[in-house]
Amino acid sequence: MQTNFTADQLADPAMASSEGAIRKCVHCGYCTATCPTYVLLGDELDSPRGRIYLMKDMLENARTPSAEVVKHVDRCLSCLACMTTCPSGVNYMHLVDHARAYIQENYARPWHQRLVRWMLVLVLPYPARFRAALRLARLARPAAPLIDRFTVLRPIAAMLRMAPRGLPARASVRSSPVAGERGRVVLLQGCAEPVLRPHYRAAALRVLERAGYQAVFAAGEQCCGALVHHLGREQDSLDAARRNVDAWTREIEQEGLAAIVVTASGCGTMIKDYGFMLRGDPAYAAKAARVSALARDISEVLVDGDLPPGDGHGLTVAYHAACSLQHGQKVTDAPRRLLAAAGFIVRTPSEAHLCCGSAGTYNILQPEIAGRLGDRKVANLTRLNADVIATGNIGCAVQIAQHGGAPVVHTVELLDWATGGPMPRELASINLGSD
Repeated sequence: MQTNFTADQLADPAMASSEGAIRKCVHCGYCTATCPTYVLLGDELDSPRGRIYLMKDMLENARTPSAEVVKHVDRCLSCLACMTTCPSGVNYMHLVDHARAYIQENYARPWHQRLVRWMLVLVLPYPARFRAALRLARLARPAAPLIDRFTVLRPIAAMLRMAPRGLPARASVRSSPVAGERGRVVLLQGCAEPVLRPHYRAAALRVLERAGYQAVFAAGEQCCGALVHHLGREQDSLDAARRNVDAWTREIEQEGLAAIVVTASGCGTMIKDYGFMLRGDPAYAAKAARVSALARDISEVLVDGDLPPGDGHGLTVAYHAACSLQHGQKVTDAPRRLLAAAGFIVRTPSEAHLCCGSAGTYNILQPEIAGRLGDRKVANLTRLNADVIATGNIGCAVQIAQHGGAPVVHTVELLDWATGGPMPRELASINLGSD
């Protein structure tokens, strides 16, 4: 695509990166077939190609973002299916991230949008605040139908509906006490996952130890920054990246690390991009690049490990590939291979490339579209007649579970169970026959 950015504009590294992405787009339209919002809505402006036109015009002409442009950019899930499909290598992720930051700086959102986004930024990255907010939301949940009648307040109603009726007990998980023969790894602690599904981290620790790793937790680590990053709050996300780079650099320099292991694939995609995000910071560029190079989804680590033989208990697993894992990180085979090697029968649904509608805070900010995508995803998973659904991202697990179907667990929970760990709590009602 031809561009006309000025030399002064291209002196800004973010603008230069966006210009490079735009120039690679050849208008082929392959992305439209795999874009969830285009598949649902059929509007060219709700496709990656259409959004690229809008973002190009906005950035190139330094326009104040219009409500129409913001609407279509906001509707993007950042699922990155378009990047998997694109034959020209357009880095849509960096382009839409830049556009969101530009909108955040130059667009005056209506009060109700500012309110919801402020609440998300204030609460979600902080586990203690998130836990307290969920307890309050449980009390207010009966008011959700009433709140839902007011269009501008539907995101708040969506938050109330998503609040679980009860929270699991906090898991007491400690670092591995002894060195592992395959090395030492940091296990990301996360922000939403330890509140909603603390047993994921406990299972991950057990499996890593069985695979020969010493798993530790890094002091000073905080939210990866993905939640604020996708809301366009660039400085907040850079601050989060720097804090974590500092925490993990201390671990690298003290005793060394074989990997930074992530059980929430949305976080993994973010951390693997720290090197790009901090490329212009002389104090952090090299350290951030080293951190990104060490970041691994847990399935990437385990597939190269030495897990003992597994017992799949005769269960059929419907594997849901999180967008952040299959499109963002290009990790596609490892989870399925691990599950099959552990003795499970693994099935993949049709339209596996399409997002479930979670996408970080998308199912709060765009509840109608997210709801349609969730229903579509669960319908495809249900057709597999599986005993359980496995995924590698907390957001996907929550979204799919909300829409019904088979029990939803993390892939690592099944691997833990198959190799000697406890049965995942969601499977307590499954009949295992004589097993």
